[in-house]
Amino acid sequence: MQKHSRKNIPQSPYRTLRRVIACSLGITLASIAAAQQTVTAATIAEPERPYFNDKKVPDAKDLKAIQKLLQLNKNKARAATVCIQLGEGSGSGVIVSEDGLVLTAAHVSAGVNKEVTVVMEDGKKLKALTLGLHSETDAAMIQITEKGSYPFVDIDPGKEQNTVSTKLGDWVFALGHSGGFDKERGSGLRLGRLVRIADTTVQTDCTLIGGDSGGPLFDMNGVLVGIHSRVGKVTEENMHVPVHVFHTHWDAMKKGDFIGQGPFAKKPVKGSGFIGIALEKAENGLKVTDVDEDSAAGKAGVKIGDILTKVEGKSITEKKELIAVMKVKAAGDDINITVLREGKSRELKLNLGAR
Repeated sequence: MQKHSRKNIPQSPYRTLRRVIACSLGITLASIAAAQQTVTAATIAEPERPYFNDKKVPDAKDLKAIQKLLQLNKNKARAATVCIQLGEGSGSGVIVSEDGLVLTAAHVSAGVNKEVTVVMEDGKKLKALTLGLHSETDAAMIQITEKGSYPFVDIDPGKEQNTVSTKLGDWVFALGHSGGFDKERGSGLRLGRLVRIADTTVQTDCTLIGGDSGGPLFDMNGVLVGIHSRVGKVTEENMHVPVHVFHTHWDAMKKGDFIGQGPFAKKPVKGSGFIGIALEKAENGLKVTDVDEDSAAGKAGVKIGDILTKVEGKSITEKKELIAVMKVKAAGDDINITVLREGKSRELKLNLGAR
């Protein structure tokens, strides 16, 4: 999604080191994608804190171990990383359950109970619905509504269990659909380290850009530890929502609650929705006498001369009936209408603009 500016962000002590490492070993998107070596689970012990996280400066052996873990865990992580499309914008997210629960950023989901499209790594598009969000920390959930069995990743247990796997300086990798979905390229993988940890945010020097927002941040075992939030003016200075924030508000977000007062999402204001048509009474309903082409009605294809017969499935014959519906609708809400055109009934869905 769009970039968020931040001031007074500390410079990463690992930036120069990371660039040297990337150049010396070729740990880049191209080299990782081209690597043909197959690494099986048997080559590495059960997931545990990698020893190289505790070394300030890695040597050649450590760098090979880092690359090996990337080879082992990247495919599962990529399979669960999705692009989220809403209107003309897009962001990223990650599936965390077999039935298609997605974690993302609140500013990507943009609200509660909104229809969105989730795009899988192979390009398959799925219908989904935004659930709850925490507007003050930039955390949100989305549910894929098409039944299926989906690839998913493991989640860090969370701070409240005192088992958080990551510490300052740990190596991590980020995934996201930078700039929007590109099937040929796939999700972009970026390597970095944790350079700052706070109560509700963590900062890394992973290189992120617009479109990565809402995407996953993994430890080197492929366990989800955060969700991308604010993409900085400097691409190597980025903030993420740690997963313990999701654990804290899990039940409330799962049932669709809008938590907090912003700044990453704003509660819809009832009555702020704008439909963009002028009407007069007609025999079978309300006749459309004018349409604002840039409004919700214009974009949905409403035409002058259409007869509005139903709103939200209910028959309508008076303007006051439409006004009553609009009083509870906010900008960004969807509204379903039925119009009669040339003797044929047409059902249209409008996404309301703002007054």
